[in-house]
Amino acid sequence: MRLIFAGTPEVAIPALAALIDAGHEIALVLTQPDAKGRRGSGLHPSVVKQYALDHGLTVETPAKASAPDFVERVRGIHADAAGVVAYGQILRPSLIAATAHGWVNLHFSLLPAWRGAAPVQRALQAGDDLTGASTFLIEEGLDTGPVIGQVTERIKPADTAGDLLGRLAKVGASLLVDSIEALGGGFAMPQPQSEDGVSHAAKLSRDDALVRWDLPAHVIDRAIRACTPAPGAWTTLPDGSTAKIGPVVPVDGPATTPGLMRATEEGIVIGTGGKPVTLSWIQPAGKKVMDARDWWRGARWADGALLGEA
Repeated sequence: MRLIFAGTPEVAIPALAALIDAGHEIALVLTQPDAKGRRGSGLHPSVVKQYALDHGLTVETPAKASAPDFVERVRGIHADAAGVVAYGQILRPSLIAATAHGWVNLHFSLLPAWRGAAPVQRALQAGDDLTGASTFLIEEGLDTGPVIGQVTERIKPADTAGDLLGRLAKVGASLLVDSIEALGGGFAMPQPQSEDGVSHAAKLSRDDALVRWDLPAHVIDRAIRACTPAPGAWTTLPDGSTAKIGPVVPVDGPATTPGLMRATEEGIVIGTGGKPVTLSWIQPAGKKVMDARDWWRGARWADGALLGEA
């Protein structure tokens, strides 16, 4: 099939690679415009753009993919269909109509659950046991189109958002290939999404990533794993500076003051609104990631020092 692919972050690469490996012609790759690096040192291409260029594919980075002139450009490609994975732009009806069979989106949830920008993060935060990936035909609503196919994936107790997204990107890549081929072959049977079980997954903000040590340990555990690696869970240190922190492990023990730190044989133990937790790693502002024990020895905080805002 003659296809268009639209995607921007690393999680989209397995799907693009799978379509190439399946022998389809990728006539055009759409990705977000080059952006400034974290330290503002010039413009950098998206990882999808770099991957596509490395494979000799034609790439476009329109600021507005649904602008009339670009829609005409897409229509002139005469693509059979388009695959979309975390592209980052809303696609308008005129662009959707510019391919023969439509635009198939790979979304990392079991729709209609967790429609929106952060389905994996919100599933972890909510404590879901099961998630998956869905393919659907894009329409005007946000992730509301008819579903072509789904695969399920168990959420493991220690999964971070990065871990889970990595697995879903791989199983989802095969699902996208199968869905597009079924659509092109005329044997796909897209089904309307149920009105029951709808939930929404807004993007996590820096405020969402601030650890609230007064919450129960299992809630803190989920929240930190949901924010790992991005946007990155963080807390304030006793001196008022900030630090990113890695996943924690709830441990048996009496409740203590939320945020209270102490060194034990189990590790660096932090008080919560319930059971205490042990800290895995920490990255103080402007410094490298370090093991929590090493950080504790170097920082020389006294037992009883508190994490979190007063």
